[in-house]
Amino acid sequence: MTKVALFAFNGDPTCFIHILLNVLDLEARGTQVCVVIEGAATRLIPELGSKAGALHKLYTQAREKGLVQGACRACSAKMGTLKAAEDQGLPLLDDMNGHPSMGRYMEEGYSIITF
Repeated sequence: MTKVALFAFNGDPTCFIHILLNVLDLEARGTQVCVVIEGAATRLIPELGSKAGALHKLYTQAREKGLVQGACRACSAKMGTLKAAEDQGLPLLDDMNGHPSMGRYMEEGYSIITF
């Protein structure tokens, strides 16, 4: 089975919508896929969780399917969105000095795509 981890670094909502569309498409095609919210993309966490947010519907679909692995703990803290991530029950990933490790995903057989 193909395994792909989409690392979202870009904080632009237009970019993030493509991450959500792709994760849902890949999952529908039988790929084992996940999203990791990193860097400036952690700024989007409050909007993602808001029912009024443009990305909320797709984000909720991805979350309900278990496709969102979590968010970078260090970047969420830096961007001021740590509490929003905690309020959403979003796992905080910090296995590499406070950040999620791409190496761990690669060891687990994932190909990494960064946005």
